[in-house]
Amino acid sequence: METLSHAITPSSSPKFTLPRNDNVSRRLLRYRHGFSSLNLRTLRSQRRSRVFSKVECSQSSNNNIDFSDPDWKSKFQQDFEKRFNIPHITDIFPDAHSFPSTFCLRMRTPVTEDFAEGYPSDEEWHGYINNKDRVLLKVIHYSSPTSAGAECIDPNCSWVEQWVHRAGPREKIYFKPEEVKAAIVTCGGLCPGLNDVIRQIVITLEIYGVKNIVGIPFGYRGFSDKDLSEMPLSRKVVQNIHLSGGSLLGVSRGGPPVSEIVTRMEERGINMLFVLGGNGTHAGANAIHNECRKRKLKVAVVGVPKTIDNDILLMDKTFGFDTAVEEAQRAINSAYIEAHSAYHGIGIVKLMGRSSGFIAMQSSLASGQVDICLIPEVPFHLHGPHGVLRHLKYLIETKGSAVVCVAEGAGQNLVEKTNATDASGNIVLGDFGVHIQQETKKYFKEIGIPADVKYIDPTYMIRACRANASDGILCTVLGQNALTRSLLKCSSMSRPWHILAYRVVQVCPS
Repeated sequence: METLSHAITPSSSPKFTLPRNDNVSRRLLRYRHGFSSLNLRTLRSQRRSRVFSKVECSQSSNNNIDFSDPDWKSKFQQDFEKRFNIPHITDIFPDAHSFPSTFCLRMRTPVTEDFAEGYPSDEEWHGYINNKDRVLLKVIHYSSPTSAGAECIDPNCSWVEQWVHRAGPREKIYFKPEEVKAAIVTCGGLCPGLNDVIRQIVITLEIYGVKNIVGIPFGYRGFSDKDLSEMPLSRKVVQNIHLSGGSLLGVSRGGPPVSEIVTRMEERGINMLFVLGGNGTHAGANAIHNECRKRKLKVAVVGVPKTIDNDILLMDKTFGFDTAVEEAQRAINSAYIEAHSAYHGIGIVKLMGRSSGFIAMQSSLASGQVDICLIPEVPFHLHGPHGVLRHLKYLIETKGSAVVCVAEGAGQNLVEKTNATDASGNIVLGDFGVHIQQETKKYFKEIGIPADVKYIDPTYMIRACRANASDGILCTVLGQNALTRSLLKCSSMSRPWHILAYRVVQVCPS
């Protein structure tokens, strides 16, 4: 059974690691660097330095815990639990009362004498989650900070248990379904699975007995634009929306001031808001929660994290990522065919990934056709004896063709900075895909070797499609558990992702 849990982390940047014994991954990475064995040893030494610098940073962010103190682990856990504290509705309304859950877990099949063996009765059936249930946040005990992928708290990489709340239906809820007006809003860019999450939230709301459900069109803009009306939602409306990509509600970036959004929520009687979006969207959701709390409004703000890049801390996987990797295969395969069919053909594919190369790397590994993969996490040079272009020359001389896959955020130190930001506050990246295409053509012309360079950018193609089966299941889990937390007690389940993130974990039914 998959459940959703949530936790706070002191770290603020996603971590990308590859298995040390993964020869394919190492080959792809090695040719990106062009490192000699000496340089590789230097890189490992630098990596150890970064590990310990991270430890120092972690220490400073944990109230300067003294690791020589024999009780430092307990203090660290206490600090973790303090930062992990999730706002409770009773923090604002001490007199708030709970009600028996309207989520029915009684067995639908009558237990008869002929059909009773092995089946518990309704009295014995335990389907609710206890409020004290916890999920272990990290399941790997790293023995050394030099271990591949090691995430250490102290220089000795000591094991410290960190537990997070287990998600799921509880026996008690703090909102009467008949008094709830729930609103759903999707912000930022498109992502496969948005409709799946919307659908599951609506269906689960109706299971609890909530009838007044609306969709806010085109992100936060829908709260202020008088030409945009609420969209009534019901199971009948959303029944088949998961069969298509995009968002039923539409998306947009930016929006009106937080105070205006909360005022519109008050006017419309919205007391439960589900926000589907990325970093900026969740920062806005957190600001909405703070404003509601300031006004003493009994409102639950629940965030469902969305990013196709798969770079949210504490999450094993984000919805839409598997679909994006699957769709990217078409572009990579086209690049391979173009390169393989041409004399000295070079195919370049640019995929999404502002700060992380998960899509580019996993798409490359899945295709088996990529010779060079460039991602933001690993520095590289285009020119020089160990540069990408020198290795492309080697591939052309030995193989006759080459395929290059780049993440959009790779090589930003090699392109001109724009210093511009989009409506969500994200820095507008330089187009490294076009840059490497131009540099490749220029390089081969200068060395007198003919090269046929083809460039493919399927950026919007891989995100404007319906979710595959794997992402569909993940979206169902996210939609269900986002609702159970909102009805339970939480006045806010949204934080900027460097503080709070959601994580899907496998929990054995036994």
